Order: sequence, then C-alpha cells, then structure tokens
Amino acid sequence: MSYNKVYQMSYSKIYPMLVNKATKKGRTKDEVDEIIRWLTGYRHIDLEEMLIKQIDYATFFQNAPVLNANRVLIKGSVCGVRVEDIEEPLMQEIRYLDKLIDELAKGKSMDKILRK
Repeated sequence: MSYNKVYQMSYSKIYPMLVNKATKKGRTKDEVDEIIRWLTGYRHIDLEEMLIKQIDYATFFQNAPVLNANRVLIKGSVCGVRVEDIEEPLMQEIRYLDKLIDELAKGKSMDKILRK
C-alpha cells in the first residue's frame, strides 16, 4: 500500500484538524500540544516553527527529536486498523498520534493518554 499522499500532506494543514477534533469535544489546544511533544520530543517552540515552515507530515515525524519509548504501549484501532499491527514504521508513528488524539477527544485523562 502506498502512503505517499499522507506523507506529503502539510503538517500545518493537519495540525488544525487535530486541534479541532479535540476542542469540539471540550479539550484544549494545549493538551494536543502536550500529546505531540510527548510523542515526538519536539519543544513548544519547535511546534510553532513547524507550522511556519510548511513541512510535510513525513518530515515532521522523520525529524522528531526523540520518539517516546512508551509509544509502543499505544494499542487500539484507528480507521478500522489496529495501530500495533501497522507494518510501515512511518505510518505507524502517524497513527499513534491519531490514536492519542482520539483518546483525548473521547475524554480519557492525560495520565492515561501519556501512558503514565
């Protein structure tokens, strides 16, 4: 399966969708940012810079400073596909973020989302 279309999408276009999904359910942009920082190791200022630079989604994940070792604890389905079963490493990273934002929107506590 080719994931090029997803990889080429602009992070600055995807980010507002992630925030919108969370805020529609009463969560906050700050919580979304905390999840992204936890998963990728980016600092707050780095995330702001990524929105200005117009980088693609693949580059966003490939250049992540430190992918959180506990991300492998993320289990469950996104769009009918279990994230732990995704064989393409980059797509799995993308789906980890999708799953975490889904959990946020469903009202899960930040401690549980961040696998504390």
